[in-house]
Amino acid sequence: MTSRTTGTARSPQAAELARLAGLLADETRASCLLALLDGRAWTASELARRAGVAASTLSEHLGKLVAGGLLAEERQGRHRYVRLADARVAQLVEELASHVTPQAVVRPRSLREASAGSAMARGRTCYDHLAGRLGIAVTDAMTARRLLSQDTGFALTEAGLAWFDVTGIALERKGRRPLARACLDWTERRPHLAGVAGAAFCRHALEEGWCVRIGSERAVKVTAAGERALAELLGIEAGVLQ
Repeated sequence: MTSRTTGTARSPQAAELARLAGLLADETRASCLLALLDGRAWTASELARRAGVAASTLSEHLGKLVAGGLLAEERQGRHRYVRLADARVAQLVEELASHVTPQAVVRPRSLREASAGSAMARGRTCYDHLAGRLGIAVTDAMTARRLLSQDTGFALTEAGLAWFDVTGIALERKGRRPLARACLDWTERRPHLAGVAGAAFCRHALEEGWCVRIGSERAVKVTAAGERALAELLGIEAGVLQ
């Protein structure tokens, strides 16, 4: 009897999935993708220092990530900048990071590393939206006030849409990106608000000085003005953000 598998064509989708997995299955490339979750463009030399490799080595890795569609490249004069290709790539990286077990995370080697890790857990940007305890606090507060529904995935309610308008946070309602989407938080192990609404809230918080970036990581800190605004608009107590 002839085997039914003889001569079966390989799945193009499987081949592409394997190719994508291969791009991610390298510690240097993974380090670059995690760094770029801050939503900003980095130079090759900045990423090389972050990954702890030579610039020539890093350049080869960046070439593969750009060719694979995970990074977008920009050139300004002699400088080469790269950023994540889009929000879908950021979602992929963040969700994969959430599958890393706490036991697998290396213990901090210094007080500086420990402080940076604590700051990241307290509040950070995940590409273009807020994450960490800050992101979860905003998500929980919006849900408790029925601005956000989590019944069947994340969705802004009518009250939520009105809240964004009244607060003066503009929502871009054109395009294919969902207004609200759940993004699994890798430190809190719970979903926080992403999508158009998450990005708009984060952008507004930074522009209004509710949050400021600290250090060279993605960490953000809530300012005194931010504590007042979050308490007034969402009833978030300052102690929740510590």
